[in-house]
Amino acid sequence: MFSTISKEIKEVLASFPLTDTLIINGEKVRIRQEQFIPITASTEDKPIAFVDGGQAEIISAGNFSLHLIRTYAVVFCGLKKVKEYRNEFYLFTKARWMENDIFYESRIFSLHPKIIDEHDLLIASHDAAIRSGTERAPITKVANMARRFAELALAATIEAEQLVLDGTLEKTFPHEEKYLERLPKNTSAVAKTSALFTIGGNSPQVVLNKISPEGCWSYTATERTSFVKLHPRSGHIFRFEGDKNVLGSLVSNSNDALFLGYPYGLIFADAQARVSNEEKKSLAMRFLLDKGNKEIAAYLQSMNAHEILDRMSF
Repeated sequence: MFSTISKEIKEVLASFPLTDTLIINGEKVRIRQEQFIPITASTEDKPIAFVDGGQAEIISAGNFSLHLIRTYAVVFCGLKKVKEYRNEFYLFTKARWMENDIFYESRIFSLHPKIIDEHDLLIASHDAAIRSGTERAPITKVANMARRFAELALAATIEAEQLVLDGTLEKTFPHEEKYLERLPKNTSAVAKTSALFTIGGNSPQVVLNKISPEGCWSYTATERTSFVKLHPRSGHIFRFEGDKNVLGSLVSNSNDALFLGYPYGLIFADAQARVSNEEKKSLAMRFLLDKGNKEIAAYLQSMNAHEILDRMSF
């Protein structure tokens, strides 16, 4: 069976043309060989800030959820860490009937000053920005909004010669433009994954990798969107947006064997922002074992059938 499946996949891959056209925000952009530009590693150690975020679901039911949201930023000068920033908070979201729909309403609990506005997280459960298919969005989707807003808000407070975010600089949620507008002009973003396609149904990264020159390069697709290769021996190509003056420094920062071709600053920020499964379980147990929360625990037991099945071994 697997050989048949493999053959089917190979036939699909073989059908992709090397000359193709990108589709970006509904615009068709022809891929052209002459648009590759070499990137030279910077010899100057400039302060660059890298920002990322993490989140974990502590408890969740159909009509409420509690998440831990953590954002982290680190400033590197060369490979030397010179400063770091951290902000975290608990996000409690509940369902509320209003305006002929169920809305999700959130409150933030934190020992730090609030860096995002709770009102910006009020959203209809049928809003296309968080909905999956035709069904009402699960309440846990609001945590994705909160994390994104918190990353952008933290980034806006940082002073560095260059600022690099994980992801893109495009708006995906309501009110997100409010946080994007606060970012300094020296902001850029590197996305590990991209939902972009070519007209032929191929991945832009694959097409560009096949026709690209040797070494490190950037490929300008549109005024806003580029693709970059940050290490000559790496097979990874990333979507890039923002200030291209940072690219030489990113090449110098992308030599870590753990993820060759990806900026070490973003690897480090990801590790610091990440909420481990052990930490998540510890927080959930601390909350649910509180004697005053028996009613909450009993309610959750009626909702966690999937988790019970996931833990079962046969």
